[in-house]
Amino acid sequence: MLFHPISKGSAMLRPSLSALAALTLLSTQVRAQQYMLADQRPISAVIADLKAAAPQTRNAAAYTLSGMGPDAAPAVPALIEALNDEAATVRFPVCVALREIGPAASAALPALEKALDDPNDDVAAMAQKAIDKIKGTEGSN
Repeated sequence: MLFHPISKGSAMLRPSLSALAALTLLSTQVRAQQYMLADQRPISAVIADLKAAAPQTRNAAAYTLSGMGPDAAPAVPALIEALNDEAATVRFPVCVALREIGPAASAALPALEKALDDPNDDVAAMAQKAIDKIKGTEGSN
């Protein structure tokens, strides 16, 4: 049945209720998938990639987690472990991820403080940025 835009009464209400129901359903689905990535992988799969053999895979996993912001908080223990990665190309995005998670990554502060002495200057600088963001002192240095 088609509804003419000039129609009055309940005929105009039906499409609105259908649209509202669809939006409610979509909203529920989005919340249920908050820990699912665009490629439909759960966060646990990305966390597992932090231990992959290839440094490129570990790097990509850390950057993926950084893009999730505070929603990546369940990855903090694995990110702390990844701060000891042999590759600076992994340690740097791990610091970025911890920075993007913010205060929920406070358990990483001791490891980040050790990373201030990282032999790679970029990693050390990003560790400081992560510490500042987690502590809420960003911009005060």
